[in-house]
Amino acid sequence: MSPSHAPTFLSRIRASLASLHPSERRLADTLLSFPGEVASYSATELAQLANVSNATVTRFVRRLGYKSFDEARQAARVTQQSGAAVFQSPISKQEPESALAAHIEQGRVNVANSFAELTLAEIDSLAEALLKARRVWIVGFRTAHAFAIYLNAQIGQIVTDVMVLPQSGQTLAESLCSIEANDVVIAFALRRPVKQMEYVFRELSGTEARCAVITDCPIILNDNDDATLSGTPLDSLLSAEWSLRVHTMAPGPLFNHAAVLTLCHLIATRVLELSGPSGRRRLLNIEAMHDALDEM
Repeated sequence: MSPSHAPTFLSRIRASLASLHPSERRLADTLLSFPGEVASYSATELAQLANVSNATVTRFVRRLGYKSFDEARQAARVTQQSGAAVFQSPISKQEPESALAAHIEQGRVNVANSFAELTLAEIDSLAEALLKARRVWIVGFRTAHAFAIYLNAQIGQIVTDVMVLPQSGQTLAESLCSIEANDVVIAFALRRPVKQMEYVFRELSGTEARCAVITDCPIILNDNDDATLSGTPLDSLLSAEWSLRVHTMAPGPLFNHAAVLTLCHLIATRVLELSGPSGRRRLLNIEAMHDALDEM
């Protein structure tokens, strides 16, 4: 079995449950409840957490197919780095006010760190390309689909032909085959990326469209059943003209996407500002139509 199709840490535990001895089953139940602990705990600490012996931990990881506890811990860390919520830090035990402040501060830090690495020239270059494109395609799966819809709604006030993928009721192939040389594609590659993202990037690399990637990780998904990372650089699959890195760290198990939304807002704002008189005329026409339809 190739490494990219190897069973994941959690799938190995689930597959072994029926054959485990009672003490090993207790360890397995502990890990299934708190899988992130093995990524940071020593074998002794894990044994104490599950109330088993060190020898039980050693037998258990070997039963899972790992040569050592360190190898099992590394496998857990790979899944943790992919962004699996169950592997992240537990919800803070701080007082609610302190926890809220920590989340707000992390959002501020994420925005500051993201825009310390991005330049207005990059964003303006992308905005100008969006204004000149035959059609704009915005790709986003899972959580990123919400950001794709938001960006579409914002730039769609100025750019008249914008398509969000995946579309309901259509296959990806039906849409990807329509991408042409004068198009611009914005792809959100946020953790945890789905397996299809790798295939989408490979197909996009065969088009002549100009591509932008918004990502919070430099590596993408492999073909495992669980979302883990293969270590394959994004730019080896897709030579994106714009690679926009955002930070999404959080004090809890869910990612903080404040920087992603801020970047979408800034891209849309610059599209509007750079559109000049034609963009303003379109906004005025939209407002006139709102009045005619009594929508607002």
